[in-house]
Amino acid sequence: MKHLVVVLTEPVEGREDEYNDYYENLHLDEVLESTGWSSAQRFELTDEVGKKCPLPYLAFYEAEAEDPKDILKTLDESRPQRVQSDSLNRATAGVWIFSPTGPRHEPKS
Repeated sequence: MKHLVVVLTEPVEGREDEYNDYYENLHLDEVLESTGWSSAQRFELTDEVGKKCPLPYLAFYEAEAEDPKDILKTLDESRPQRVQSDSLNRATAGVWIFSPTGPRHEPKS
């Protein structure tokens, strides 16, 4: 079953360029390589309405697993295989796993 892994992060103050370079040019590929997940993409918050988004950067991964609890276990166990940059503010980062509740909808032609 496919699950979505949503990660919200922000850089340490004054290190945004280093953080963006690390995340885009190293981290996403290392996560995919070390976890076996199928895809990754980053997004930056550009607008909002309603409740404020707590952090400006989102990484979105697609992961296959029978049990969604295995996803965080895989992420944690594979961490030593990845470079860890101190430009990423770990004190504010968060990871959420979302599992499907129904089928995927696509536009009708």
